[in-house]
Parts: sequence; C-alpha cells; structure tokens
Amino acid sequence: MNTMHTSNGAAIQRRTTEHRPRRTWLTRLIGQPLATAEAPHEAIGKTVGLAVFSSDALSSTAYATQEILVILALAGPLALHYVFPIAIAIVALLAIVAISYEQTIHAYSNGGGAYIVARDNLGETPAKIAGAALLTDYILTVAVSISAGVAQITSAFPGLFQYRVEISVAMVLLVMLVNLRGVRESGTAFAIPTYFFIAMMYLTVGAGLLRHLTGGLGQVVDPPRLASAHAFQAITPFLILHAFSSGTAALTGVEAISNGITAFKEPRSRNAGITLIWMALILGSLFLGISFLAGPIAAIPSEHETVISQLTRTVFGGRDAPYLLALAATMVILILAANTSYNGFPRLGALLAIDGFLPRQFAAQGSRLVYSRGIVALALVASLLIVLFQASVTRLIPLYAIGVFLSFTLSQAGMARRWWKIGHLKPGQAVKERGSTLHHEAGWQVRAAANALGAFCTAVVTLVFAGTKFRDGAWIVLVLMPALVIGFSAIHRHYQRLAHRLSLDSFAEPPRIARHRVLLPIGGVHQGTMLALRYAQALSNDVTAVHVGTDPVEVEKIQQKWDMWGQGVRLVILDSPYRLMIEPLLKYIEQIVAQRQPNEVITIVVPQFVPKRGWHNLLHMQTAWFLRMMLLFREGIVVTDVPYQVE
Repeated sequence: MNTMHTSNGAAIQRRTTEHRPRRTWLTRLIGQPLATAEAPHEAIGKTVGLAVFSSDALSSTAYATQEILVILALAGPLALHYVFPIAIAIVALLAIVAISYEQTIHAYSNGGGAYIVARDNLGETPAKIAGAALLTDYILTVAVSISAGVAQITSAFPGLFQYRVEISVAMVLLVMLVNLRGVRESGTAFAIPTYFFIAMMYLTVGAGLLRHLTGGLGQVVDPPRLASAHAFQAITPFLILHAFSSGTAALTGVEAISNGITAFKEPRSRNAGITLIWMALILGSLFLGISFLAGPIAAIPSEHETVISQLTRTVFGGRDAPYLLALAATMVILILAANTSYNGFPRLGALLAIDGFLPRQFAAQGSRLVYSRGIVALALVASLLIVLFQASVTRLIPLYAIGVFLSFTLSQAGMARRWWKIGHLKPGQAVKERGSTLHHEAGWQVRAAANALGAFCTAVVTLVFAGTKFRDGAWIVLVLMPALVIGFSAIHRHYQRLAHRLSLDSFAEPPRIARHRVLLPIGGVHQGTMLALRYAQALSNDVTAVHVGTDPVEVEKIQQKWDMWGQGVRLVILDSPYRLMIEPLLKYIEQIVAQRQPNEVITIVVPQFVPKRGWHNLLHMQTAWFLRMMLLFREGIVVTDVPYQVE
C-alpha cells in the first residue's frame, strides 16, 4: 500500500486488490479473465495477424470474379473476355488503396484507419461519415459472409435449406463466442483454415496455369446455362464500369489492418504494415489468377455452380478429393470472413466511444482484454439482418461494399490533405495532432497525388455502386448511414452537455445545508419499517412518515402500531378513495418540495424488501421500486434505499 498527501494535507492511499474473479459458466465459455498487465502477451504477430484481419479480403476471391462475369454476361459470351482486363484495373486500384493504408498505418500507429484520418484532416462530419460507413460495412460483412458460407453447406446438403437462417445465426454466435476468448486465441483458432484456403487456392491457380501453358487445361465440362442468353445488351462503357464496380468487392476488408494496429506486437506499425502488404500480394495474385483462368476454361456465371467450382473441377479433372478440399476451404473462409469484422468493429467502436460518438461502454475492455460489448453488438445486429433478409446472399449483396468504398474515399482524401499540410511545414518543424505528429517530408507531392488519385477512383466506384444498385437495396445503406451520423451527433451533444454541467471550472462551493427534512414512505409497520426509521433518524431530527391509505381498517391498524412503535415521529396518512398508491404520495412530495426553504435538503428514505431468492420478487408489489424510479427524476430530492434482507 502506498500513501501520499495532497497539497491540502489530504491522504491518498493506493492499493492493489488481491481479488480474482470467481469461476462462472461464462468463464467456462470464454476463458478465465486476464489481468491488464497481460495485454502485451495477447498481442499477435504477422502470421496470426494475417489470419485475423485478412480473412474478409481473401475470401472475396471466392466471388469477385463471378460478380464481374455476372454483369458482363448481360452482353453475351463475347463480353466475358473483358474479365481479365477489368481484374487488372481492380488490382491496380488495390495497389493504390494498399499503399495508402500502408502510409496510414505508419502515420497513425494507434489505429482507426479512415475514421482517424478523416477526423484529423477533414473534420468532424467526414469522420462521422467514415465511422458510420465502416460500421455498416462490418455488419454487412458478417451477414453476407456467413450467409454465403451457409449457402455452400445447403448446396451440398439441400435438406438443410429450410434451416439456413437458424444455421446462419448459430454461425454468427459461434464466431462471436470464439472472439470473446481474446484476439490471440481466436487468431490461433482461425489461422489453420485461413492458410489452408490460401494453400488450396494457390494449388488450384498454379495447377491451372501450368495446364494452360502446356495446353492440357481444356474447358468446363457440362457448364451451367448462361442465365441472360436471351437478354443481350450492347457492350457499353457503363456496362464495363458496372462490371468493374461489382468486381471491386475484392477490396472489402483491406482497411481492417489499419483499424486494428493495436492488436499487433511491437513494433506494431511495422508488423501491421508488412501484414497489409502480404495480404495485398496474396489477394491480388489469386484474384488475377482466377480471373485469367476464367477465360480459357469458358467459365459461366451461375447461381447453380460458382466460378470457383467450375475452375476447380476443370483444373483437377472432376469432383474428386482435391475438388472437395478446395470447396471446403472456400466454404470455411467465407464463414471466417466474418472474423475480420469481429476484430475491426469493436476497435472502431471503441475509438468512436472515446471521442463521444458512441456510448462510453464500447470503450471498455472485457474480461479477456477484448472490446466484448462491441463484439456482442455486432453479432446481434448481424443476426437481425440475417433474419430480416432470410440469409439470402442475393438480397444482401446490394447493401455490400458501398460503406467500405466511401471510407476508402474519405481515408485517401484525408491522407492527401495530410501530405498537403506536411508539405507546408518547414524543415524541423513539428505539429502535434490528436492522432499523429506531422513532420516535413521531401517528396510529399508524389504521395499526395497518389492519394488524390485513389480518392477519385474510389469515389467514382462509390457513385457507380450507389446508382446501379440503388433499387436493389442500396438505398437502405444510403439511409442507414445518415441515420447513424445523426445518432453520433446526438450522443456527442449529450456527452458535451454533461461534461459542461459537471465541469469544476466555474464550480463554487455550495452553501452548507441549513435544514435536512426526511420523508419515510411506509406500507405497514414491521421490522423493515423500524430499520428504515432508525436510519432516517440518524440523518435528521425532522422525520415524517407517510402512509397512503386505501383501506380504513388497515389504516386503523397502522395508526395503532405507529402509536406503539413510531418513537414519537409524526405520521401523515394520505387517504386515497380511488385506491391509488404512487400518485397521492408524489403529490404530497411535490407540495413539500414547493415549500422548501433555501439550502434545505429533502431525503426520501425508501424501505425495500430483499428476498433471499430472486424469483420471490414476483410475489410482491414492488411499490418501493416504482416509487424510487419516479422520484429519481425529481429535482431537489435525494432518494435513499434501506434494504431489509428477508431470509
């Protein structure tokens, strides 16, 4: 125990408690609580970090090429040859975004990604928009990825189709449970399937390229029918742009590492940056390989068989073990893609909570050193979406990716603005901002131009997404994000007003209490009443007991008992001809408050039974609880409970 004294002589003692949380059913599920000092041991390295934060982005290789083909198919089979050039353009955009976020990681080592960049460089409103966009995208990522993974299961076992919603919700809760165990444990659990997927995809693409170069690849045997065979459109720039925007779903999840820098071991900026580059290289190479091979094998976009399935059975020559392993890996990575959101959403929520845009509870770490409230909130909202949309990937996809590309735009615009500010600093000059420190750097013009180009490209993609998918459901996101921004503002105003009211800057020592009046509402005269009366008399000599009378016979009994046990304290009986209990008492209290003298305090002492078993509360009127709740919002009144434990 350490003791120190303040300037006015007051003693301050500091102790470390030896208490350890007891073992409960919850600790059996998520593990024993971790001490704050163990936080550095919960940090993860690059290998586990890739699995934790990249599953969303890597899983997009399972459907990004198909999304391009679905749009190109509207113009007929000849248009399908544009898939590889479009994929090259998307990978170029991926490179720009990855480079931008790599710079963000080193500039903002405490994480936050687009939200922090927008806050420090573009202002509060763009920051709130970025936060709303990312939170929306994280929620939709869980709903879409889980639904897509369950769709693979129901495709293999059609009898489970009618239970797809229940299975999807169960998967959401399972991933939630694993993440509640902590970043290190969840990362270890998800690392094996993530690397298994990477290995199977590289095996598939590598074998496909080798067979193509040697002339033995061939085309898809018994391909599915082209759904738009009778509705061909012209190949127009808008069609190509539409296909490009659909394929950019491959970029979702790229920002997750910049939001979760604090989860990495030191030097965390370096480790996070290297992990981001790894992810971009793996994602880009697999996406290009799959998109390139889709042409030689003549893959057809279809809801009945995915492009990945067509590619895998063509490369491996059938539906044998390699094919089944590749599809199993794809199914698992789609479900694990939700894990990226379970790491990004709570951390972003914590940053928003620290800045006062979300409830403060989201900034508190749980027993396993994770932001457990954010994890649970994400699971609940995603489950609600799955139920509302019946786990339909087709209905959920139009809501997807708008948020993330809007956050890309704001992030890169913010970084361009940051480089502009850096360029106007003098050598050796430093400017401290909330999230980082600015120093003059040579060559800032090139970096600013790259970020500005990225902001322009992602803004175009965002507008195309919003326009082409508005009727399909994108309007929901375009309505939800402004609603979130309005909610952020309302929460922020509340915290600002509260801080102003609680501030000590203009605080004047209140005058001493001149009078203390105590009111003691009683329902009867018994041991609990006597305990409350003793406490009331310890507070003041001015005590008034109050009883609301609804039964004349009962009132007579109370008068007799009070005469015997009331110790001379005055008793006011409020006759209630309509048998109301709370209202007459509140009216009486209001009359007393209206007559209150200057510097007078009124305390309501409320006796309360505390039964031994919780369910016994159902057997009582709970008048004390209702009275306490009503009085809690009355200004100028102090409410004190006096519990009476009943065995």
